[in-house]
Amino acid sequence: MIKPAEKMISEIKERMRGGEGQVVITPIFQPGEFRGGARLIARLTLEKGCSIGYHPHEQEEEIFYILSGRGVVADNAANNEKVVNPGDAAITLGGESHSIRNDGPDTLEILAMILTYSA
Repeated sequence: MIKPAEKMISEIKERMRGGEGQVVITPIFQPGEFRGGARLIARLTLEKGCSIGYHPHEQEEEIFYILSGRGVVADNAANNEKVVNPGDAAITLGGESHSIRNDGPDTLEILAMILTYSA
């Protein structure tokens, strides 16, 4: 299946997971359009100063692949921050927590995938 970009409908989340500003979420494929164990395959867009708050993942894992911009990820500890740049990736496994914020001068774009665990 090929899905044209104009068929991908964006939504805006204010203060996502307790973060600052807004996050634009553009699902690439919706659940039901794929068969694998995932609940999110999307492009996330964060303008300067916007963030996704620190939150846990249980029975799932999330992968961030940085497409453009610069971000700061709190990786499994709110005080364990690392800078991420285009081409970098981060994974948060089940039972771990994370957050991300755009502290750079440009828009931060991320490919995000939340993969679910089978019972």
